Amino acid sequence: MYPLLSPNDLLKINHHPDLILVDAGNRAFYDQHHLMGAVFVDLNTQLADIKSNAADGGRHPLPTPQSFVETVGHLGISSHSHVVVYDDKNASNAAARLWWMLRAIGLEKVQVLDGGFQAAEKIGYPIDAQLVIPKPVAPIPVDDWKLPLSDISEVERVSHDAVYVIIDVRDSDRYKGLTEPIDTIAGHIPGAVNIPFTGNLDLEGNFLPAEKLREKYKLVFDKKKPDQIIVHCGSGVTACHTLLAMAAAGYDIPKLYVGSWSEWSRNNKPMVLKSQTP
Repeated sequence: MYPLLSPNDLLKINHHPDLILVDAGNRAFYDQHHLMGAVFVDLNTQLADIKSNAADGGRHPLPTPQSFVETVGHLGISSHSHVVVYDDKNASNAAARLWWMLRAIGLEKVQVLDGGFQAAEKIGYPIDAQLVIPKPVAPIPVDDWKLPLSDISEVERVSHDAVYVIIDVRDSDRYKGLTEPIDTIAGHIPGAVNIPFTGNLDLEGNFLPAEKLREKYKLVFDKKKPDQIIVHCGSGVTACHTLLAMAAAGYDIPKLYVGSWSEWSRNNKPMVLKSQTP
């Protein structure tokens, strides 16, 4: 299934019994207004297992697959569901992360609403503030994540290995060490290349067409196999935006380094700082 869905196409299926619409944005925003029928999922408490110290897995480490499928069951999502996820940040907040996690437990019918809440509102999709109570179902059996992951040890081992490419999807100023609004140190992982996730979108905030996304990442995939590509961001959330774009382009999904810069920069690992960036 193509991983993106337009608001107009969502309108056509919004009464389908298998549809589960999920708002992965901000809770206060959801309580004020959300797409009619959408259940809510929280990034910090349901899509991550946040530790007291971000050095241990980064700011948004994954929960265990077993814990996550409990959340999925609580949301009413079964192996037969058609799940459509959105947020109010063009999928860069948590929608893409939830898409990745659902795909990583083996679900195939999972799509992200292209353009998010704003695009749906623009075409007149029904909106209300009524709390939607999910109808829980039995958890989907799962042993481990089914999509490839990397970790801090592998990233350190391959950071200067030409066989691999590490993609940093943060904006260029954060990559260059010019600014760091969230983490404690500004800079990037040695050997990482910068391909900001914002380049996946057009000026309207929608994902580029599949053919343009394919051209955008063609050079990477022409030179490397998916298991030689590691994608990261600040905390393993917006990296999923680029993994989503790559999937929309028709490429196999490469490795996600969940700990990302938030973990790397807190573990006394080598770093390229502002003074060292050309």
